[in-house]
Amino acid sequence: MSTSKMKVEGPLTGKVSIRNVTKVYDPDGANVVALEQFSMEVPAGDFIAIVGPSGCGKSTLLNILAGFDTLSQGEVYLDEEPLALVNKPALPGPSRVVVFQQGALFPWKTVLENVTYGLLKQRVMGKSDAEAKAMDLLARSGNLEKIGGLYPNQLSSGMQRRVEILRALINDPKILLLDEPFRAMDTVNKNTMHQHLLKIYQDNPKTIMFITHDLEEALFLADRVIVMTTRPGTLKLDIKVNLPRPRRREMMASKEYLNLRQQTISAVREEAKKAFERGERELA
Repeated sequence: MSTSKMKVEGPLTGKVSIRNVTKVYDPDGANVVALEQFSMEVPAGDFIAIVGPSGCGKSTLLNILAGFDTLSQGEVYLDEEPLALVNKPALPGPSRVVVFQQGALFPWKTVLENVTYGLLKQRVMGKSDAEAKAMDLLARSGNLEKIGGLYPNQLSSGMQRRVEILRALINDPKILLLDEPFRAMDTVNKNTMHQHLLKIYQDNPKTIMFITHDLEEALFLADRVIVMTTRPGTLKLDIKVNLPRPRRREMMASKEYLNLRQQTISAVREEAKKAFERGERELA
C-alpha cells in the first residue's frame, strides 16, 4: 500500500546515518555497554519509532544524536556530514530538537513567548516577525492562536505537549527527537495526541525519531519500527510499516496491522525475557 505526505518545496533534509556506534559508561569501573555496534540508516523525512526493553540504549542513542552524550566508538552523519565522531562529539544545536517526556515549557512565559523563544534566542529574526511566524504556526495547528496569551499552567498536559512540539518545529530543525512524549497520558489523551502529531508531521515533514515503550503507538505513527536488543543495545529487527497515510484508527483492525503487531510484540518480548533473566536494571 502506498503512503502520502505533504509535498514540500526543495529536497528534504535530515538524512541520518548511524554507523557501528558503541557507547560504554564508566569503562574503567562498572563498564556498562549501553550500545554495541549499532547501525541504522534513516532517509530524510522518515518517521522512525524505536522500541525495546528498558535499558536497551534507546535514550542513549537519542542523547548521542542530540549532542547530550558522546560516542565510545563509531560515527554518526547528518546529511552526509559528520555529526558525531569519537574525537568530535555532536554539539546541541538547532538542527536537532528534543521533546522529552517531562514538560520543558517555561512556566513564566506565555505560549507565544515559549514558541518564539528559540527564534529570538538565536537572533534568527526580530520580535515582531517571530511572533507573526509563531501565530501563523499556532493557527495552522488547530486554531491554537487563541491560547497565545495563556501560561503553561492554564493548559492541559496534551495542549502543553502540542505547544512543545510546535516550539521545536518553528526553529525548522532537520530532526525532531521525541523521547516518550506521551507516556504519562491516559489512553484517550494519547490517542488525541497521536492524531495531532500525525497532522503536524503531514503539514511539516521532518525526520522524526520517536522513542516509546508503547508498541501500538509505534506501529500507528511510524514508517519504520526499530526493535533493539537488550543491553548491549543493537538492532534486532527493522520493521517496515506499509500502512497508508493519513493514518486512521480503523487500520488497527486490519490483517496487515495485526501481523505487524504480533511480529513486534514477539521480538520485544524475547528481548525483555533475556533482560529479566539477566536481572538487568534500567541503566541507559
